[in-house]
Amino acid sequence: MKTLFKKILVLAVMFGTYTSYANDALEVATTFNDVKKGNHIAVTDASGEIIYSAEINYNGNLTTLFDFTELKNGKYIVEITKGFEIEINTIEVKDHIVAFINADRKTIYKPVVRNENATVLISKLALHSDIMMVELYFEGELIHSETVKGGNILNRVYKLDKTLKGRYTAIIKSDDRVYIENFRI
Repeated sequence: MKTLFKKILVLAVMFGTYTSYANDALEVATTFNDVKKGNHIAVTDASGEIIYSAEINYNGNLTTLFDFTELKNGKYIVEITKGFEIEINTIEVKDHIVAFINADRKTIYKPVVRNENATVLISKLALHSDIMMVELYFEGELIHSETVKGGNILNRVYKLDKTLKGRYTAIIKSDDRVYIENFRI
């Protein structure tokens, strides 16, 4: 009876250990689970140099689409640009083993620029920085510049002159990044 109890106890401990590892693996897998064809990937090393940048050609799990184990030992920043958001993850490679550092994971939301009937709407979720600098250019010449401060959502609406038809550029600076949107009226 004691041996049966010991075997059941050993089996329960092993099952618990396997379940624990499975939960850790599942958490890592969901980090990059939702990449789609057309998303953009950029991998930056510890010195800030971009070592890889490309458009993703397939839908799926990023860890199966890209082999991070071939990178040299060190920490890397992996950025996935999906529409209006940038998912930033830190990975550490040591002896061809990749570890995801979830504490450094964050998402930055890009500004949305809409142009309808010579009215330009610029909107941005400001979860990390509540400051957005906006510059509007017409045919390469600065026509308006302002710093927008606020809460969790930064919004500005600009009414442009309908008679000035041509190329416009909106340059938005926020979250230590620069976003450029070109449009025409």
